[in-house]
Amino acid sequence: MTFFSAFKKTLQLMLAGLVMAGAAQAADQGTAAEAEAMVKKAVAYIKTNGAEKAYEEFTNGKSFKDRDLYIIVYDLNGKNLAQGANPKLVGKDLIGLKDPDGKPLIQMFIDLAKTKGKGWVEGYKFLNPVSQKIEGKAMYLERVGDTLVGCGIYKN
Repeated sequence: MTFFSAFKKTLQLMLAGLVMAGAAQAADQGTAAEAEAMVKKAVAYIKTNGAEKAYEEFTNGKSFKDRDLYIIVYDLNGKNLAQGANPKLVGKDLIGLKDPDGKPLIQMFIDLAKTKGKGWVEGYKFLNPVSQKIEGKAMYLERVGDTLVGCGIYKN
């Protein structure tokens, strides 16, 4: 084997490793389709089991947590009703919560819920509970009565 063919083979192996590492990292993150599906599942769970049982499951259970995907619920005044990544936020009025760039997160969620009823809020940053880093994030949410139910994806 010549030096160049050995070098080429080494480069091919290195590139294959990088591609596989990228795919593994992507598999560790939830997708937009998975976030939307989780919200739809959560909305159905609320309708079937009632809000109190659902919010307890979203916050403390395991069936609505998958890698970096989790459910949040807010009333339309900014009070947190369920939080799958940080139970300490439940019951708190977070209408004034802003991301590191000063974007009013909860107000953005409420505005979308009130105007469109469902959809994506994009272009903000939040702490990823898996990586423990501030990362770009987008939230899919649906309005349910006087609440909004959401699940976000991280965009690192």
